[in-house]
Amino acid sequence: MRLIFFIITFLALSTFGFAQDDFLAKQYFADGDFEKAVVFYEKLVEKSPRRTEYVQDLVACYQQLERYQDAEDFLNQRLKDRNPYPTLLIDLGYNYKLQNNEQMAQTYYDKALDVIPKNPNYGYALGLQFQKYSLLDLAIKAFKNSMELNPALNFNFQLARIYGEQGNVEAMYNSYLNLVIDGKTSKSNILRSIDDFISEDATDKNNTLLKKVLLERAQKNPDVLWNELLSWLFVQQKQYGSAFRQEKAIFKRMNGSSTTRLENLGNDALDNEEYETAKDIYGYIIENTSNKITQLDAELNLIDIDLRNATNGQLDAIHKKYDALVDIYGYKSQSLQLQVAYANFLTFKKNDPAPAEKLLKNSLELPLSDRGTAYLKLALGDILVYDKKFNEALIYFSQIQQKLKNDILGQDARYKVAQTSFYKGDFDWALTQLKVLRSSTSQLIANDAMQLSLLISDNSLEDSTQTALKKYARADFLAYQNKIDEAITALGDILENHKGEKIEDEALLKQAQLFEKQNKYEDAQLNYQKIITFYGNGILADDAYYALGELYRKQFNDPIKAKEQYEKIIYNYQDSYYFPEARKNFRILRGDAIN
Repeated sequence: MRLIFFIITFLALSTFGFAQDDFLAKQYFADGDFEKAVVFYEKLVEKSPRRTEYVQDLVACYQQLERYQDAEDFLNQRLKDRNPYPTLLIDLGYNYKLQNNEQMAQTYYDKALDVIPKNPNYGYALGLQFQKYSLLDLAIKAFKNSMELNPALNFNFQLARIYGEQGNVEAMYNSYLNLVIDGKTSKSNILRSIDDFISEDATDKNNTLLKKVLLERAQKNPDVLWNELLSWLFVQQKQYGSAFRQEKAIFKRMNGSSTTRLENLGNDALDNEEYETAKDIYGYIIENTSNKITQLDAELNLIDIDLRNATNGQLDAIHKKYDALVDIYGYKSQSLQLQVAYANFLTFKKNDPAPAEKLLKNSLELPLSDRGTAYLKLALGDILVYDKKFNEALIYFSQIQQKLKNDILGQDARYKVAQTSFYKGDFDWALTQLKVLRSSTSQLIANDAMQLSLLISDNSLEDSTQTALKKYARADFLAYQNKIDEAITALGDILENHKGEKIEDEALLKQAQLFEKQNKYEDAQLNYQKIITFYGNGILADDAYYALGELYRKQFNDPIKAKEQYEKIIYNYQDSYYFPEARKNFRILRGDAIN
């Protein structure tokens, strides 16, 4: 029994000692203390001579200490082992390279490559070892030789990475595309890798190379994959018309199985204000799908485009389009999006909320899911707010909030409760709701909640009568009602009669945003500049910088000044909601490839 206890104790101590040596060796190596690290690695190699990582690190220690002869002796000794690992030949060659003996180095590199014809499976390890020492041409040779000798091997991923390091972008593209063709990885994985080299500039060398490679492959081997990748490239370049041509080809070759790709492209074009192309896409969808819901969505998107810059004289024609859609699709649970869109049009464009309220209340009688009911009640609540029926609106919002507590619709409803309470002047109840929403899973809702919460709390502390805050709430409500001129005037009153108060920067920002809606970009610019000049340390400074950047980029076509605004956010407001977009836009304007 004592003997067994002694053996167990001895083994435990040995294991502990080995683990301690391993830890200290790695720690000293990481710290760059190679004098101490080499002592422990020599012990570890002696105890575990087949552990490759110990061998590699010991050689690295010798080389860092310029003990090249020790490294050479050690490697030569290991090469005399039975079945030595061939990467040791590369290590020995690199050891000669460090001594500027290129001829001997090449001799051992060639010996390593000579192993591949005997066993192509060694190509992977040899290629990685060459790559480790930045011997990229030799790494390519190792990988390619192995693949030629054994077609079952596929090192295109490794080759693509190396070509990328070398700046041989065309070869990199071909290697990545070979992986997709061979079924070794998914198209989405390859696109993530290629995305690092692509920019929005269609004339960029990397972009033109990818287009060339894809067109060449499409000519040699017609495959829908090449159409998909070309469409992706055109979308990155915001050439939605060219992408549409590819998507039509895909749709035809897939026998019109689904319009999902076309719908996504139409939505992208619409979001990027490419209205004519978006109209062509939605029109094509309507003509080529038998799915009624898809047709209806496309029809409503076409109306949305018409509404973007519609004059009052054009609203009657749009009204007739809605009536025509109602005649076709009716008031059904499958056409809720039509009912909500029509109700919003009557309210916010025609200033006629009464029939809109009646329409949606009737729609609530349809057989609906919980989410369908919530969707209608949110829209109805918005219209009731517009009509100053605040209490009735709050009932609908609260019902959604209670029914779908953890759903995004429930969080949206809670925000609308806070917003409606704000319009009513019930600031305390609004704050109560907003405090919960500041941790919303939706970043947009959380950000809006934070902004409104700070607006109320800051201006309540400064003015116990909340006079300026009440004026702001009224102006905000007028803007909600789409009464832009009246809202601008109301905000002007605040700026005139409450100078120097905390509410001033909020009024300047809101007024600037309304000026933009009226295309009064110089007036908006002046307001943003005032915020930066007089409230540069305030909570709205990043909003002003970002808005200015967007004005310079989109309206004034001044990329230099736009970059200056984005740069302010990048360096001074890293926690800003606008930081990701500011950084992306800055890099685009600078000419970087954006991932």
